[in-house]
Amino acid sequence: GRLRLHVRIDERTAGFLALGLAKASGRPVPVVTTSGTAAVNLHPAVVEAFHARVPLIALTADRPPELRGIGANQTIDQVGLFGSAVSWQVDVPPATGRLGQVAGWRALVAEALAATRSGPVHVNLGLREPLTPSGDEHWVEPLDLVGDAEADLEQESGQGGPGERPVVEDLPARGVVVLADGAAGLAGQAHALAADLGWPVLAEPSSGGRCGGALGGYGWLLSDAGFAAAHVPDLALVVGRPTLSRAVASLLRHARDHWVVDTVGTRPDPTSTASRFFASLPLPARQSLRDQGWLGSWADADRRARAAVTAVLDGTGLSGATVARDVVATVPADALLVLGSSQAIRDVDLFAAPRDGVRLLANRGAAGIDGTVSTAVGAALAHGGAGYALVGDLTFLHDGNGLVIGPGEPRPDLTVVVNNDDGGAIFGLLEQGAPEHAAVFERVFGTPHGVDLAALCAATGTAYARAGSRGELVSALAPGRGLRVVEVRTDRSRARELHDRVRRAVGAALAG
Repeated sequence: GRLRLHVRIDERTAGFLALGLAKASGRPVPVVTTSGTAAVNLHPAVVEAFHARVPLIALTADRPPELRGIGANQTIDQVGLFGSAVSWQVDVPPATGRLGQVAGWRALVAEALAATRSGPVHVNLGLREPLTPSGDEHWVEPLDLVGDAEADLEQESGQGGPGERPVVEDLPARGVVVLADGAAGLAGQAHALAADLGWPVLAEPSSGGRCGGALGGYGWLLSDAGFAAAHVPDLALVVGRPTLSRAVASLLRHARDHWVVDTVGTRPDPTSTASRFFASLPLPARQSLRDQGWLGSWADADRRARAAVTAVLDGTGLSGATVARDVVATVPADALLVLGSSQAIRDVDLFAAPRDGVRLLANRGAAGIDGTVSTAVGAALAHGGAGYALVGDLTFLHDGNGLVIGPGEPRPDLTVVVNNDDGGAIFGLLEQGAPEHAAVFERVFGTPHGVDLAALCAATGTAYARAGSRGELVSALAPGRGLRVVEVRTDRSRARELHDRVRRAVGAALAG
């Protein structure tokens, strides 16, 4: 009962499944592979885990030292395979049958578990034939006498509680709190601090703080030149690692000061403007001055912007924007929602209202789209309640093997909503999506595929439904059992024009 086993036919899928389990549970999760390219297929998940500081353990089988470097079957150089993308790594020699080796393995496991506090680790295990026990020679010590490495680790670490909060001098009256990826453990404290100071909270979807107290329209506000110029903060206090929008990056570059609460130990400062770094959320030394109109002006502008966005979206048909808005608004309370790291999370950021009681996760460490279905499966299994994912079609196809779950394997209660616009919508909103590049855009950046998602789901035995209207989408999001896919077909060629309409509407609302 101490271990739960999940088996997959694809090591890359297994790696992201383990990543999802670890992200949602906060506990170290080992993923086990054979040698050679099997181990290499863990690399994308290890890279994501490293940049997001997820406690993943890559346990890779390897050949014994005497068979390395001489052309033996399925043998590559696996020592240091993941390079700098792991926080700790060890090459374990084959078992010898000597007395005392189990105690050594226990110490190694404890060290590996301790290292996962900083991210993924790699334990490379040299194995010598025979590869299964024969007789009693492999069991020279009773395993029930060597203790519990994880329990000892928790006792020694004091449960890994947060450090004492640093005290700072008076904070300025005009500041903002930016909650970014990795801020989940401090989101509640950050909201409380912002409320005390009278500062607005700008929360990315994967920050853990995009709830009722956060501004839902901040992306549109910061993109409005007039508003941004009139609302330059004296201090931007960032919790986590902001990588989602250019508008937030511009805010940090123009703020008169910029502090970072480093939740992952990497000193995140993508704009190279931070003047101070903290390991915990700071506390003001005394009651700070408040600008009574500062928060009010942000809140009033946010209401205007969100009303303008709603008016535009209500006058359109299905789009990535409306799907994101409706999914976030419709999933049940206490649900888990995993977001694709390309356009899906940005649509949620721009078009979905903040909501209490829904847990949002995304692979924003390296911000890749690969492995998202498997990550969502793992996260849903760890979450235990209703699970949802919102992804684009390319993200979905990139991890089609995530739907392959063998008979008898644990299956999540997970609804995967696929916004299928037949290609890469995000590029149409960037510079290369401008009309002057239309002649080459579609093949190189749009990358249409024409895949029949219903047939793909049928091939893997996955329940499938297609939502052709907003009402059908809302109905399809009712909690259900097992793994299922809901496809919504939209037209990405209209996305750029929709964003322009919303931007003009927000500008008019703010001017008014």
